[in-house]
Amino acid sequence: MTRKEKNQSLLVNGVSAVMLAANWYIFIFVMNRISVNATSLAYMLCPIITTILAYVFLGDRLSRVQWIAVFLSLCSCIMLGFGELRDVFYSFIIGLTYAIYLVLQKNNMQLDRFFTLTFQIVVASLILAPFFGYQEPLPEKGFYFYGIIFLIAGFFTILPMFLNVYALNKLSSSTAGIFIYLNPILSFLLAIFYFHEPMSQLKIWAYSIVFFSVILFNSELLYQLMLKPVRE
Repeated sequence: MTRKEKNQSLLVNGVSAVMLAANWYIFIFVMNRISVNATSLAYMLCPIITTILAYVFLGDRLSRVQWIAVFLSLCSCIMLGFGELRDVFYSFIIGLTYAIYLVLQKNNMQLDRFFTLTFQIVVASLILAPFFGYQEPLPEKGFYFYGIIFLIAGFFTILPMFLNVYALNKLSSSTAGIFIYLNPILSFLLAIFYFHEPMSQLKIWAYSIVFFSVILFNSELLYQLMLKPVRE
């Protein structure tokens, strides 16, 4: 790598680490101090923000059908955030930080993906380290607590992040971003069928629109996959 490429790579990965640290900290803060709904709404807004940033800065081109899907997703977010402006504000900040992170990873391919992710996580951890002294006193934490933390950090955080970054080798940022909608959709299905939580008619309509928009956004890809076995 030339000196310019080294500096550019260091800058991209440094900013990526800052975005990760901000996303993690704000997410946890909002989850504990604002509302769970705000964190769920954040991952509804994130794909929309990612798609727009990818269109503006990466030149990702979307078809008319895909723009319709983005518009439908935006409508569903407005429905879910109706009457909760504070939740929408915090959700936008969470979604924006992760969307910037995703867009930065698209052309961040000079180094090994796993090494890059390790560097970003280490730097993000160093950024968050000073906040450790400001935490509230907690009761004694046992094996169960640390076991759950290890499971969340390893299996539900690092592994999905690695797969997400790796997927950007083949997928556009817009497509990778839109698949984030699978997260709140699965949470919605678990809430209804497993936890039997009551759902308002508005939320059911909003999540149904999201599910339809995901299929619509990827309709061309799904159509090609369906034709492939026929051609073979």
